[in-house]
Amino acid sequence: MCGICGFSYKDIDPESLRSVLKDMCDTMIHRGPDDWGAHVEDRMALGMRRLSIIDLKTGHQPLKNEDGSLWLVYNGEIYNFPGLRKDLIKKGHRFSTCSDGEAILHLYEEKGEDFVEYLNGMFGIALWDSKKKRLILARDRMGIKPLHYMINKQGHIAFASELKALLKYPYWEPGLDMESLDLYLTYEYVPTPKTIYKGVLKLPPGHMLIYKDGNARLKEYWDMDYSSGESSSKGLNETEYEEKFLELLKASVKRRLISDVPLGTFLSGGIDSSMITALAHDQSNYPIESYQIGFLERSFDESSYAEQAANHIGINHRQRMFDTSQMLEVLPKVFDFLDEPFGDASLLPTFLLCRFCRENVTVALSGDGGDELFAGYYTYQAHRLAKFYLMMPRLLREGIIEPVINKMPVSAKNFSLDFRAKRFITGITQPTGIRHTLWMGSLGPHDKARLFRPQFLDALAGHDTYDPVRRHIEKAKANHPLHEILYLDAKLYLQDDLLVKVDRASMANSLEVRVPFLDHTCVDFVTRMPPEFKLKGLKTKYLLKKTARHFLPGRIINRHKKGFGIPVAKWIKGELRELFQDTFAPDRIRREGIFDPDFISKMLNDHMAGNVDNRKSLWTLFMFEQWRAGRYFRGS
Repeated sequence: MCGICGFSYKDIDPESLRSVLKDMCDTMIHRGPDDWGAHVEDRMALGMRRLSIIDLKTGHQPLKNEDGSLWLVYNGEIYNFPGLRKDLIKKGHRFSTCSDGEAILHLYEEKGEDFVEYLNGMFGIALWDSKKKRLILARDRMGIKPLHYMINKQGHIAFASELKALLKYPYWEPGLDMESLDLYLTYEYVPTPKTIYKGVLKLPPGHMLIYKDGNARLKEYWDMDYSSGESSSKGLNETEYEEKFLELLKASVKRRLISDVPLGTFLSGGIDSSMITALAHDQSNYPIESYQIGFLERSFDESSYAEQAANHIGINHRQRMFDTSQMLEVLPKVFDFLDEPFGDASLLPTFLLCRFCRENVTVALSGDGGDELFAGYYTYQAHRLAKFYLMMPRLLREGIIEPVINKMPVSAKNFSLDFRAKRFITGITQPTGIRHTLWMGSLGPHDKARLFRPQFLDALAGHDTYDPVRRHIEKAKANHPLHEILYLDAKLYLQDDLLVKVDRASMANSLEVRVPFLDHTCVDFVTRMPPEFKLKGLKTKYLLKKTARHFLPGRIINRHKKGFGIPVAKWIKGELRELFQDTFAPDRIRREGIFDPDFISKMLNDHMAGNVDNRKSLWTLFMFEQWRAGRYFRGS
């Protein structure tokens, strides 16, 4: 596990080149505090920071093949490397280390560009082929590990695990991408492939980039495929699906127990993390501990469920309670490690959990991905209810029901009834994908039309905020409405929110997090399941809950979903009141020149007065302003 970076070059003296490479690596020291390495040769420079997990003694990077014609830096873990290594040795390849990364080099020698299809793991890879003078960048199938790149006006490429490393690359002038800002305000993150910076892109998951002589081409090597999961009348029966999925998930967890350093699990007390913890405990050859943080704000706290799950599994469970003041103390640290604006407030408790976990272990297993595979969110139920709601007479909906909902008293509690009801009627008449985005995201088109100053609205004329939604829906290999939404969530919310959040929060604490649900063997199997095995009527995670009954009690399996949130609505009125007022001071917003200060002041005042719950919009804007005020543009 590490951070990687590099760039192609011409006519740069070696001393300056190495200095740039080291500066880029040093911005990611949190990703790899144990070691750093560099390789510089004609045309290409590669660098890395290493967090030692496997092969602690000889796993130094960059790695090279036998004749030194191939060089590799990579971030991640290859879980099937023992089998790959065995097969490659049989074919005559010689290994000089015990690291998983060396298998990538020899696999490339055997398979060429197709090497990545044989890898099971999470990774961001940069491989330099000096004979063919080409660079290959590759990212894992689900996007667990990040990789960014840019090609400057001279045709040279630069890449890095984190955007802040690219800010140290002197042959590019960073600037704010207004279309990306527009997307951020809607989604609460910048969707792939864009970044907040002009000219810098995220390599999409399941893709490779092949760069040679100033030219780059993208190649997709994998995607989720729902096309065969239409009806339970085809393929396996329910019991067979359950047995096969459990077999695959067990194998996935076992692969992720490989480590030369202490390993634990995140345990919230929800079904996903509890299942992963139970399977890890059953299959590990050494004691594993689980970790969880609790909150004094009861509507956000899950500590009692985590304790129940840990006691049932029989695992040693570590728990720490946090109050508001402790969470707010880490806010400046969170601002510091963010690459681009990020509006998901659960980043704060995720950071605290990772910091707590890192006190004792270097690797943790998480339950991320279960909701997106098995339709675990309230929104999936809401889409089903929306179908019936829209059958009601328009006069009843718009004349009676919606006015009543809009007059419901505002609550600051987690997933409060008024919050969910008001979200439900937002964009209810829109196409499913756009409605889903309005429910999940932050500012809608009406709000942004009032938020942006006129010159920026003019600059955004013709920009389609929902292009990522339309593009993914069009590309999805899905023949069922539920599968379209699951694909959309996997390609947007999971990929660009949840996995980014966990990567940044964990690596900021030098902790590696592994995600068993997102093993591609599990994903391939679940996507081909019939939709009714995921959402049956209004019962979420139908088959996953049936599978979990072998390990967990009913009170854990059937509990209401709480989510991993923080009391943002309450904070804005209380502990963060002065900070928000200062951040959104009209003179400051006016000087920046992007937003209308009067509109933001109205949003803030309405929230303070308890008239409207503007928590999501205000937090999204707040995080952008904090990012913009940081060290993210040269000379700022």
